[in-house]
Amino acid sequence: MRILALDSSGMAASVAVVWADKDEEELVAEYTVNYKKTHSQTLLPMLDEIVKITELDMETIDAVAVAAGPGSFTGLRIGAATAKGLALALRKPVIAVPTLEGLAYNLCGSEKLVCPIMDARRGQVYTGIYEFCKDELVVLEGQMAISIEELGQKLGFYNREIVFLGDGVPVFRQALTERILAGKDISFAPCNMNRQRASSVAALGIRYYREGKAETAAEHRPEYLRVSQAERERKEREQRCQEP
Repeated sequence: MRILALDSSGMAASVAVVWADKDEEELVAEYTVNYKKTHSQTLLPMLDEIVKITELDMETIDAVAVAAGPGSFTGLRIGAATAKGLALALRKPVIAVPTLEGLAYNLCGSEKLVCPIMDARRGQVYTGIYEFCKDELVVLEGQMAISIEELGQKLGFYNREIVFLGDGVPVFRQALTERILAGKDISFAPCNMNRQRASSVAALGIRYYREGKAETAAEHRPEYLRVSQAERERKEREQRCQEP
C-alpha cells in the first residue's frame, strides 16, 4: 500500500509518502514548511519535489490522505482541492483524516493525555482530547471549537498528566500554566512534534483505509466545525435588515 498525504490545515504545509505492508510501515519522504507563504504557493511544488527525488510513479499510489479539518478555511480548501484533483486524475480514493487526530498522532505511544489546540481566533480553539492504548489512538472527546476556558474545565475532570501541541500553544501557553490549569501536571510537545505533519496523516490514513473509511473525490468535503467570518457577517447583515 502506498499513501500520499497532504496537510495544509494550519500554518505548516506538509506532504508525505508512506509505504506499508502487512507488518511494516515506512516513511519514504516528508516535506514540511512552517513559514509565511500561502499553501497555494507551497503545496504542489513540495509534492513535485518529492516525486522527483523519490522517482515516484504517481500511478502506484493507492489513496490520497488529507487533513480534512478543522483549521484554516483557506488552507482546508487548498488541501481539499489538491487531494480531490489528484484523486480524480489517478482514479484513487480520498482518506479524510480529522486534523486534530492527525496532530495528536504526532505523539503516538505517549502515556499522557494528548490535547492538540489550534488557534481558532475570537478566544476559541479547535481541540480534542485523546489517549493512546499502545499505538492505537483513542478518542476521548472528539473535535470541537470551544473557548480555552471551557477546554480547561473539561480537562479538569481528568486526573492525568496532559501534553499540549499545536499552533494554539504559543497563544494560550501562559494562560494555561498560570491560570486555567494552574497546579495541574501539564507539558508541551517539542518543536519536532508540535505542528501538523503529513506523515502522521498518512499513518492514520493507512489505518482508516484498512477499516474501509475512504471516499471518492466527489464525496470529500472539508470539516470546518463553524461558519466562516464572511458567512457570519452575512447573517448579521440579514438579521439587521429584518429588524423593524
